[in-house]
Amino acid sequence: MSILRRERSGPGRVNVQVAAARTGHGEGDGGADAVLLDVREPYEWQAGHAPGAVHLSLSALAAGAGLPARAQARPLVVICRSGNRSRQAAELLVARGSQAVDVIGGMRDWAAAGLPVVDARGGNGTIA
Repeated sequence: MSILRRERSGPGRVNVQVAAARTGHGEGDGGADAVLLDVREPYEWQAGHAPGAVHLSLSALAAGAGLPARAQARPLVVICRSGNRSRQAAELLVARGSQAVDVIGGMRDWAAAGLPVVDARGGNGTIA
């Protein structure tokens, strides 16, 4: 199975291992070049997210909100709970001129792979 899949007209898709490596969460973080953008709703973000991720819900993005400062002019790896919302968000971002890919399996696969998840207070997080 390929680690990067590209739909004919849509953004690329990556698995959690590639997402972790590109955002500095993987082994040997030397290839970190992208920002992890979490597009879940605030209650989901507060329950558990990847450390260092940037938050902007899909609903806010769809309503026209701009990217947070840390995510501007950077490659984006977009994540949600299972991969559906992140795909929509990546499509919106690419249409707006950003370089974005979405994460297949989302935070569920992220946590299942043993990658770090923290809550709003920095403690052990859960995927809501």
